[in-house]
Amino acid sequence: MKSSSRAQSATSLPRAPRDEADARSARYLALMAVRIACFILMVVITPYGWYTWVLGAAAVFLPYIAVVLANVGEEGRSDRREDPERALPSAPTAPPPAPSAANVIRIEETRALPGERSSDGRDPDERA
Repeated sequence: MKSSSRAQSATSLPRAPRDEADARSARYLALMAVRIACFILMVVITPYGWYTWVLGAAAVFLPYIAVVLANVGEEGRSDRREDPERALPSAPTAPPPAPSAANVIRIEETRALPGERSSDGRDPDERA
């Protein structure tokens, strides 16, 4: 078991089991209240039409949806809390230096044309 000398961050702690169960019960009861409302509206609203079928389908399928949503615990939800210290980079890194054109030496040689003099004043056809 790991032991840490620092206190655990409040953002990384999971939800208390009792609070999680209360939230799931409230979700289930809210969906069951919607189901009862669908039953009542299906019977009370006249003349019957397409909305009667929609309310009836909702009354039939809402229990399944309510049970599935009530059984999804904290691990299935996407709003997980994370420790902000883990998201920080360990150390800033400097970008590598870009190669500069000043460090490149380029040498180009060309043959002198007959009759031209070199930069030191000698004729290129003369041999030393």
